[in-house]
Amino acid sequence: MVVLEQFMFSLSKILLPVDFSPRALGAARYAEALADRYGAQITMLHVIPPPQYDIELMEAAAIPLTEMSTSRKAAAEEQNRTFLNQELPGFRPERRLLEGDPASEIVEIAHNEGFNLILMPTHGYGLFRRFILGSVTAKVLHDADCPVWTGVHLEAAPPVESIQFRTVVAAVDLGKQSEKTVAWAAGFAQETKARLVIAHATPSMDRRTGEFYDPVREDLAKDAAKRIAELQKAVGTSAEVVIDSGDPPYFIESVARKQRADLVVIGRGAAAGIFGRLRANAYAIVRQSPCPVVSV
Repeated sequence: MVVLEQFMFSLSKILLPVDFSPRALGAARYAEALADRYGAQITMLHVIPPPQYDIELMEAAAIPLTEMSTSRKAAAEEQNRTFLNQELPGFRPERRLLEGDPASEIVEIAHNEGFNLILMPTHGYGLFRRFILGSVTAKVLHDADCPVWTGVHLEAAPPVESIQFRTVVAAVDLGKQSEKTVAWAAGFAQETKARLVIAHATPSMDRRTGEFYDPVREDLAKDAAKRIAELQKAVGTSAEVVIDSGDPPYFIESVARKQRADLVVIGRGAAAGIFGRLRANAYAIVRQSPCPVVSV
């Protein structure tokens, strides 16, 4: 597989925002696996949000705001210093602690210091994973100008040595980000020796029953196949292609499961959210995917 020369795939700097939860442990396992493969530097970042306090409670406890702030920072510094030391004894990230709005600080440091990837979990898990996406993650997905790796199953990440990437699915809407999406997915697949599958959902015809609409569905599929062929030629790939009609989040979930994907890649524009049909469905795609999702 050959990727366009002007697209230089790199994962030399990984930003790992942590909240000291089990989900952060799973994200750290993926970060370490990628760092081992690419020789990347990991920066583990914890951001202390502005104190949310109850005035009556503070008055009753007679705790000044400055004292509360100092105590919170001291506790965070200790957690940041020791987090994952026992769970991942070989984990040697640069550790940073900042104060402010978490999403804004994450996006700013990623932009200013040229990180290649932000790797962070969502808040979705268990029975409610289809309905939950953390507000910090959502804002980072919208505002960051580098790829963002996330997923609702990161807390269940396997041990670092067991993490493998055998199949990568690039989901495209054939908008202006599609070439970049496929190029990133192809670069990652090439580096990890994974199989690449390109998936595209045409508009659903479910509500339009009858043979009259069959040619419409067929024409949409043929047009999509032609445009994907042109896209593959431009990027320099020869990936397997899956095209079907349906709701994008459910279609991508289905393809990811059938293909046993280890990673799904979708398109995202710098500081402009997700483009095209995937834009309105991006959070649903992340929530429903059975594997991590990278928005590029």
